[in-house]
Amino acid sequence: MSRNSFRENEVSVLETNEKAYLDMCRYILEHGAHKGDRTGTGTLSTFGYQMRFDLSKGFPLLTTKQVPFRLIKSELLWFLKGDTNIRYLLKHNNNIWNEWPFKQWVESDDYTGPDMTNFGLRSQQDDDFHEQYKEQMNRFKERILEDGTFADTYGDLGNVYGKQWRNWESSQGHTIDQIKQVIHDIKTSPDSRRLIVSAWNPEDITPDRAALPPCHILFQFYVVNGKLSCQLYQRSGDVFLGIPFNIASYALLTHLIAEECGLEVGEFIHTIGDAHIYTNHIEQIKTQLSREMRPLPSLKIEKEGKSIFDVEIEDITLDGYDPHPRIKAPVAV
Repeated sequence: MSRNSFRENEVSVLETNEKAYLDMCRYILEHGAHKGDRTGTGTLSTFGYQMRFDLSKGFPLLTTKQVPFRLIKSELLWFLKGDTNIRYLLKHNNNIWNEWPFKQWVESDDYTGPDMTNFGLRSQQDDDFHEQYKEQMNRFKERILEDGTFADTYGDLGNVYGKQWRNWESSQGHTIDQIKQVIHDIKTSPDSRRLIVSAWNPEDITPDRAALPPCHILFQFYVVNGKLSCQLYQRSGDVFLGIPFNIASYALLTHLIAEECGLEVGEFIHTIGDAHIYTNHIEQIKTQLSREMRPLPSLKIEKEGKSIFDVEIEDITLDGYDPHPRIKAPVAV
């Protein structure tokens, strides 16, 4: 292959993967509508956006900013275990779900520390408050790890993804393991149009049953020519912080399910309802868009003799991940 041909191929790979995400960012900056939101932060929003990622052409982990793959791995394995308590995540130094159970604790009668009302916004605006917030959050995490009773009370997120994927409660009182079922169906009926896993249970989206109603609510698999593809429908997506995680997480899930079923990987298709950029992420997005894309990494899964449910974090690795530096941004809670 000539140098020019290699370069053309490399550009093609980038254009079919990371460019799809960057194009969405540009579109929302240019055409997004100003909308209020639950957190009080404000967003630029568009409705109904779709991206496609060819998983045979590199693993779609963004290179225009560093995305911590170890957090994506531990979160996905947490989902696949059917776990809903952040204790597992904290044991693996994963803090991405902390804010929601922390909010439940500081709003409870058991909390006796300083006022943490609107801690997400206040910690960005007030340095003294930010120090108080960090101190209370560290105490909260320590108690989750050290006190099983406290973890059971305040560390559990309720009927979120792990519960719905692995232990869906039917109206007849039975439980359904949707992940095991869809693996069985892919193996036995690969042409089925019902290869679906749903996280959206209308009974379980109230605050007393789930800390956060599922954002990625339904995904469907599709088998053709020995390749497994996956399409996700996501009702709501934080474009700067959340969506890069979701892309990589569902790409990883597709790889894992394909391995389990003896298939190659095809595409990951990401369909988003409300795709939004928080107003306090706009400058970060612009910084990211100013950077050049780099070649995507490749994924390695060492699961010989293991089922998808036995895979450990160290069994999943990346080769060739060379991103631009991380870009910090606050989480809207």
